Amino acid sequence: MKGIAAILQTFAPISLQEMESVKLMNRIDTKFAVPIGVLPAILQKAQSDYFAQEIDGKRIATYDTIYYDTETLDMYVRHHDRQLVRQKIRVRQYVDSDLTFLEIKRKNNKGRTKKKRITVPGFALTPDIRSFLKKKDGTKKEVTIKEFIADKSRYTWEEITPALRTAFQRITLVNKQKTERLTIDLNLSWDNLRNNSSFTFPHLVIIELKRDGNVPSPMTHIMLSERIHPFKISKYCIGTALTSPDIKRNRFKKKIRLIEKMLAEE
Repeated sequence: MKGIAAILQTFAPISLQEMESVKLMNRIDTKFAVPIGVLPAILQKAQSDYFAQEIDGKRIATYDTIYYDTETLDMYVRHHDRQLVRQKIRVRQYVDSDLTFLEIKRKNNKGRTKKKRITVPGFALTPDIRSFLKKKDGTKKEVTIKEFIADKSRYTWEEITPALRTAFQRITLVNKQKTERLTIDLNLSWDNLRNNSSFTFPHLVIIELKRDGNVPSPMTHIMLSERIHPFKISKYCIGTALTSPDIKRNRFKKKIRLIEKMLAEE
């Protein structure tokens, strides 16, 4: 990690406030999975084309997330069964910036991901907590958590409960044209909130390229030069499969084996 932190210091910084123009709440995602030993070479090649997000002098941020699902894990199962239209509901703490959001991610049959979120006081949610939802015209609408979930998802508050907690550290890069954002997740760990089992992948790195359409991306060329190919992966689904031995997981077994093989060869 010291070597990675040192390379990040060679990047020009971008603040959280400057990141406001690169939210990409309606986007196309491309993911990659690599061993941590490959990351320094990727970062060195990216240095001239990207800014590194910096919060209070830190360029590696801490994230803590609780995913919600139905009793039968409907959101997980829909993803497992390759349903193109699907959702994730989560509460994410951006620890270093002291922010917590209730977020609903929706993927449509065109492959685009849309995200809606509202601020919440922390992980302890009740349906009557009130927050403000930003509308398309820039105004804000006051909603309760129960109303927000009913309006923006296919589920109701009564149908969902906490299912999985995942923690990781994140590096966020923004290309200098501010048309894409790159998140690099390290030190991943999962805690199943229903059966109390846990799993860690300390040497796995998940990289996600987020663009508003297929705009040109320096990172796609960097990955090609490193012979790294896109790898579809969901932190929620992989974590659920790794911590739930009785769950339906045939689709994810191959991905888990590929990850284990990749890390063993590092």
